[in-house]
Amino acid sequence: MTSPRDVAVLVGSLRKESLSRKTANALVRLAPASLALEIVEIGDLALYNQDLDTDTPPAGWAAFRSRVGRAQAVIFVTPEYNRSVPGLLKNAIDVGSRPYGKSVWSGKPCAVVSVSPGALAAFGANHHIRQSFVFLDMPAMQQPEAYIGNAASLFDAQGQLVTDSTRDFLTKYLAAFSAWCDKIAPR
Repeated sequence: MTSPRDVAVLVGSLRKESLSRKTANALVRLAPASLALEIVEIGDLALYNQDLDTDTPPAGWAAFRSRVGRAQAVIFVTPEYNRSVPGLLKNAIDVGSRPYGKSVWSGKPCAVVSVSPGALAAFGANHHIRQSFVFLDMPAMQQPEAYIGNAASLFDAQGQLVTDSTRDFLTKYLAAFSAWCDKIAPR
């Protein structure tokens, strides 16, 4: 029997009641047996500065790179700030991509779930982050796409999904992601 695929989940919001974090937690709970999702925290990563990227980089960078390096796939869950991804998430991408030639992202299958309280469902952020995947050599799942709009109405006070249609969609999304990972990186 094959062990579940290790999937790092990065959340692009620090807010306590973040809809992206609630969505990421729902993904963790809904993951099929073939995937082991774990949220990898990025809020304490120092801003990337090449001057600090020596033989002894900041401890937070080293720990982050080690954790993502062990992951077999990545899911990015992001809100949209100014039609793009939050700086927090872009910084994590930059930290993981350096030093040049030692990227922790290369070859890892990935997917994006964009989340918004509005109707556009963070469409801009979803597509903007995909531009980075091309350079990072991360094969991104194309279908199904995951744009979670009007997200404030999807969770109860405890952060649990309250809509069956969203739960069903995310379950199918994760099944498709598992199949995508098997296609891109067979075990």
